[in-house]
Parts: sequence; structure tokens; C-alpha cells
Amino acid sequence: RCLVLDCRPFLAHSAGHIRGALNVRCNTIVRRRAKGAVSLEQILPAEGEVRARLRAGLYAAVVVYDERSPRAEALREDSTVALWPRAAPAVLFCSPVITLCTSLLAGGYERFSSEYPEFCAKTKSLSNVSPPTSAEPLDLGCSSCGTPFHDQGGPVEILPFLYLGSAYHAARRDMLDALGITALLNVSSDCPNHFEGHYQYKCIPVEDNHKADISSWFMEAIEYIDSVKECCGRVLVHCQAGISRSATICLAYLMMKKRVKLEEAFEFVKQRRSIISPNFSFMGQLLQFESQVLATSYAVEAVSPSGTLRERGKATSTPTSQFVFSFPVSVGVHATPSSLPY
Repeated sequence: RCLVLDCRPFLAHSAGHIRGALNVRCNTIVRRRAKGAVSLEQILPAEGEVRARLRAGLYAAVVVYDERSPRAEALREDSTVALWPRAAPAVLFCSPVITLCTSLLAGGYERFSSEYPEFCAKTKSLSNVSPPTSAEPLDLGCSSCGTPFHDQGGPVEILPFLYLGSAYHAARRDMLDALGITALLNVSSDCPNHFEGHYQYKCIPVEDNHKADISSWFMEAIEYIDSVKECCGRVLVHCQAGISRSATICLAYLMMKKRVKLEEAFEFVKQRRSIISPNFSFMGQLLQFESQVLATSYAVEAVSPSGTLRERGKATSTPTSQFVFSFPVSVGVHATPSSLPY
């Protein structure tokens, strides 16, 4: 079995990736402190079973890929994917020292997805549930909730467990069930919770105006979304129109949990729901939140025990030849797509 690592930005990975691939990124601070000798231990997500599987020797090889690089020599020096294919075997862990042969997927995701689309997962906009006919009036309970369905589109998947929509969508039980929604985050003070006996609800009573302090709710909203995720549920974040307040919460979640800048998060969400438009004050609060999130991220990642690098320097490795995977790629040799490591 091989471990497949997607070294592209998180938002590119979310838009489409090889099934079972794990998204990893190494920022410049970590790379500079490590002087190029970065181990997977430093950038692997803390959660999940990948670390345990690596330590147990359950992987025969590591395959890394970016968007479209044809060979290792073409990689940019400052890219995450360039950390390992040029120096095989790769150091996976420093204590105990574990090494493993690392290979580059020739042509990256672009080529692989064009030739093997059945092995790829792509995010799709979810708008398959038809609206009610005019003969089926729906009382949404608030003045701005009646925006025509066709003007908004359907709820969209931001992440597998996180959806963004409007109060209209929140009032459609058939739509919620079709999407597998188990919880709703109501970012308004006047839209009702229609099905409290069927779904978990949380309300953030924020008005959509320049005086509202939505940032004070960011952490509480993020914790709520995470609690739904941990229960293997799905949460729909909505306000009245699904344009400003709920979009702001989704942006804050992406920035916090995926450590991306506001610009990148905004582009990602807007590609899925083109009508999002947080008000000017909310955008300012998101920018402040960005500086806090990134400052915290850099501070944590920059703290590395001095012994770690010394131990890595003493590590010995068995010579092995570096190589680049060409097509057809043998992802299915060790495992089927559904059993590739997540």
C-alpha cells in the first residue's frame, strides 16, 4: 500500500483530488528553520491514522503530486512537493528514524485526472432538489426569506460536512434530508428554526449591518461546526439570503481550520456560491481574523525542538534510487481507490 500526498493548496485539493490522497503543505517558516530537511512528521495532520500506519510500516512507498509538474527537475525549490523526490529516501519520522522511498507522480493531478477520472473525487454544487410549485406556498417566517430559489441556486458543499445556503433552503426539509444535513447553524435573529424536532440547531443572532460584531461569534461557530463533524454529521450554515452573514462564518471556518488567507477562502467559496457578498464591516473583521489565525499558525509551526533537527542530522539511510511515476500509475496495485489511505 502506498501513501498518496497532495502537495497543492488546500482549496485546489478540495476542488478535486486523487481518491485517498492526503493534503499536506509546508510553509516557508518551517522550511527555513529545517534548512530543507523537512520530515513528514512536521507537516502531517495531527488527526487521523496515517501517523500510526507509517510508524507501523504499513506503507511500501510515498507518492507525491502537485498540479502538473512532469518531472522532479521541473519542481520549484520553494514548493512542498519538492521536499522529497529529490532526496530519497524521505525522512518520515525523526524519533524513531523512519525512511521510505518517495516518488513524484508525473504530470500531477492535471494529467492523472484527465486519464483516470474514476480515481478522482471532485466537489460538485448541490442543487438537485427542485423548488416547490406556486401551488405550494411556503411561509418562511421572516421578511427576507422569500428570495426566489432560481436566483440563489441550491445549497453548496463547502466541505464534505459543511454546506452554505439560505433560509429558503433551511425551510425545505426534503432538501435537508436529500443532502444528509443533521444540524443547522442559523446566523440571524429573525429566521425561525422550522424542524427543531428533527435536526440539531444553533443560533447566532447577528444583524447584517456595519455595527454588528460577527467576529465575536467566530470561535463558537467553528466549535459548533467541528462538533457536528466529529459526530459524522453535516451542517448547513444559513442566514436569510445565504449571502453575507452565513458566508462570513464559512470563510472564518476555512481560514481557521485550513490556515488559508481570506482571499483564497473567498475565491473558493465564491466558486461554489457566486452570490456571496459579506458586508464591508464583516470583510474588515475577517481580515483582522486572518492576521490572528496566520500569526498563531506561524508561531506554532516555528516552534520546533532543537533536538529534532540534530537527531535528523544523525540519521542514516539506505541508498535507493529516486524515480518518477509514469502512466499507467499503479495506485491500484496495492489497494483499490476506496481503500487508499485517508
